[in-house]
Amino acid sequence: MADGAQVEGGKGRRQPSRGMYVLPSLFTAGNMAAGYYAITQSIQGSMADQSYFDRAALALGIAVLFDGLDGIIARMTNTASDFGKELDSLADVITFGVAPSLLAYLWGFRMLPELEHPQLRGQLIHIGIFVCFIFLICGASRLARFNISINPQPRNPGRPGKKYFVGMPIPAGAGVICSVIHFQRGSPIDNPWIASVWLCLLLFTSFLMVSNWRFWSAKEITVGARHPFQLVAVIAVIGALIVLYSEYMLIIIAMAYLVSGVVARLAYSWGRERRHSSVGSRQ
Repeated sequence: MADGAQVEGGKGRRQPSRGMYVLPSLFTAGNMAAGYYAITQSIQGSMADQSYFDRAALALGIAVLFDGLDGIIARMTNTASDFGKELDSLADVITFGVAPSLLAYLWGFRMLPELEHPQLRGQLIHIGIFVCFIFLICGASRLARFNISINPQPRNPGRPGKKYFVGMPIPAGAGVICSVIHFQRGSPIDNPWIASVWLCLLLFTSFLMVSNWRFWSAKEITVGARHPFQLVAVIAVIGALIVLYSEYMLIIIAMAYLVSGVVARLAYSWGRERRHSSVGSRQ
């Protein structure tokens, strides 16, 4: 049509102007800027000034917010595009892959003090480098799989579609890292046993990103829902709690999301075993 309108369901629907397509990309650029800032802060962090690590963690938390907003705005304004999708994926690799893996290494392993057994410290640092790279490659693989998947099927209950992600999203994986660091106010790990626990958490988070387990996507929550005022009120309360008690709220949200996928998987396995046992008893 000459006027750029599009007929859908018998009604004319005007295409958004070209300038509107820039709006989601601005939030994607903000996401990338936060990731770059987190990298610069992580590099400057030390035992003498731990606030750099805390600022890097908070920057990644802000990046998670930007990452959510660019998709919401693209859907609300009908300005989703292949360019925006590719730009968002590249930004996510930097912000939620490179930045948190570097922060996890510098905060969790590089700052370990000299130990009674110097070889132990060296081994922890080398293993930490490898595990942080595993986090990065798993996050990148998660993004690549998401980009090429059409209607993926999770291995635990829930129909495929918008309601669930298959595998933990990479922003949530980065959120686990930055929430722990912010909870400690940037104070680096100085105990080899705690560094070993940190190692296991990074490995488990990496596994969840490339797993086929179900994680809630929250995409069904929209402003046009049945009770928009209640939704806005809940979001406002949660936002206020995060601002006032960020150390506690962020780690609770991050760990609750991580555990939700694990619980859903265990519940599905338990239910399947019960079904198999009941079928076997009838035969």
